[in-house]
Amino acid sequence: MLAAKDINWLHVAILTVPPLAAIYGIATTQARWPTLVWAFVYYFMTGFGITAGYHRYWSHRSYDCSFPMKLFLALGGAGAMEGSIRWWSRDHRAHHRYTDSPKDPYDASRGLFYTHIGWMILKQDPNRIGRVDISDLNKDELVMWQHKNYLWLSPFMAFVFPALVAYIGWGDFWGGLYFAGMARCVFLHHSTFCVNSLAHYLGESPYDDRRSPRDHFVTALVTFGEGYHNFHHEFPSDYRNAILFWQYDPTKWLIFVASLVGLTYNLKMFPENEIAKGRIQMQEKKIAELKKKLNWGKPLDQLPEWEWDNFVSSCEKDKKQYLVVDKVVYDVDGFMDDHPGGRGFLKTSLGRDVSASFNGAIYFHSNAARNLATLMRVAKIVGEIPDTDKAKEE
Repeated sequence: MLAAKDINWLHVAILTVPPLAAIYGIATTQARWPTLVWAFVYYFMTGFGITAGYHRYWSHRSYDCSFPMKLFLALGGAGAMEGSIRWWSRDHRAHHRYTDSPKDPYDASRGLFYTHIGWMILKQDPNRIGRVDISDLNKDELVMWQHKNYLWLSPFMAFVFPALVAYIGWGDFWGGLYFAGMARCVFLHHSTFCVNSLAHYLGESPYDDRRSPRDHFVTALVTFGEGYHNFHHEFPSDYRNAILFWQYDPTKWLIFVASLVGLTYNLKMFPENEIAKGRIQMQEKKIAELKKKLNWGKPLDQLPEWEWDNFVSSCEKDKKQYLVVDKVVYDVDGFMDDHPGGRGFLKTSLGRDVSASFNGAIYFHSNAARNLATLMRVAKIVGEIPDTDKAKEE
């Protein structure tokens, strides 16, 4: 039974106060175009603080960046009000190391609601979450400064800063607070939360289907490009989430453009050869599943082994309508009248090895013919076949 002591009331407040304040503000404050534009711009600035900063830089070290870029991302991430860099990255590294297990902070096996916000509403047992190495974060002066000052820095960047910009810029403090502060924060929360929830439920698994991460354009659209999550979990050190030109990944574009002016550098990309391997292996797996639904005849390794004399005896004494192609015995009794080349060709082939004529001496049989023949397999020949019993075509 859920008790009050099991609830993280600080997180509940963070998840409920901004939406209530946003509703009140939208109902009582006139929306002005400069404020709405600023809210949109600040939405992306703080969103990139999470995706380009907290996630791809500090959690995965998928690229390096200059101090001005780090500061921009650290302040933007604080404005997202999703925890400090140190706290967020520590949980995210555990998520990658222990995906879909009880040690995963946002374990997808516990349901969509839990992965979206449930894991924040309920208190986490620190002994349950898997251990990870964050020694690099502990040595990062900016990370530790943000962590120690987070309790005042985050509300300032989330609400006060956007309100001040709107007030100083065009005299709209309350609009800045409600639209660029509260409402933006709510939209940003549920946008980035979709990386933990929707990205583990919606879409396909083109690189590995043993775990829950999925790739989907819709998820990418609402998460600043983080929706190609199956790729990301397979290649987390790659600064990209989307590798195809038409895939939506503004976080990748930001990191790349910043590299052109020296703000970011050493952008890491997983070798295309290894990416292609994963993609092909999954395609093979899907094809194998499709093949299981079809009748391919008895597998060659399950066919009985006959000496040539056994084959001859079956044809001559038992009057079986057998022939041999590539050391496999086929029963063509029910196919004589359906043979496209006519009954006569098959009749003259009975009791003989017709490998040469089947494979081009008379006619090179199609893939469809070979597939159909798998349903007629009876046995496989071991040992030598006498030359006198091999059909020779002139």
